[in-house]
Amino acid sequence: MYSFFRILLYYFFKVFCRFKIIGAQHIPTSGGAIIASNHISLWDPPVMSAACSRSINFMAKEELFSISMFKWLITKLKAFPVRRGTADRTAIRYAINLLKNGEILGVFPEGTRSKSGELGKPEPGIAMIVLKAGVPIIPAAIIGTNKVFKCGCIFPQFIVKFGKPIIVNGEKGDKEMMAKISDTIMEEISYLLKER
Repeated sequence: MYSFFRILLYYFFKVFCRFKIIGAQHIPTSGGAIIASNHISLWDPPVMSAACSRSINFMAKEELFSISMFKWLITKLKAFPVRRGTADRTAIRYAINLLKNGEILGVFPEGTRSKSGELGKPEPGIAMIVLKAGVPIIPAAIIGTNKVFKCGCIFPQFIVKFGKPIIVNGEKGDKEMMAKISDTIMEEISYLLKER
């Protein structure tokens, strides 16, 4: 089901949104990895999924799982619940297990959509996952999804940019190190957003 929807979305975005993917070679072809991106629209998870040749497991706010039919759909599309505003240990353990089993985890470090389009502060959970799972982080930037039905354009151009992997090896999991990892991720996302 995931593969069917990914291919369908890819061609939909290609036709209607002049879909452009940059830096896809930075996504490892096997093994666990985290894709960390900015978050500006509800379109972001499907757009990111369409941009990646591998399946992405997304953390999604737990409120989305309260509607049974929608819960069934997003679960089939590899989403799992997370409580926002806190280090949700159940979601963190689940994410670490996915990564150790060689899967891709998609996260939005800010924890919520940015209404202004500007990057916000990262939640602490991502750094904890990085340190415990020991997998590369692929910074990513999504551009254009917040302009749907705005600026006189129904479907603006969607662009997804992937940056070079960030590698964290054998670091201590103290607050200072977690803050450093989080800052590095956000700096790389910011660079991708500004780069033309």
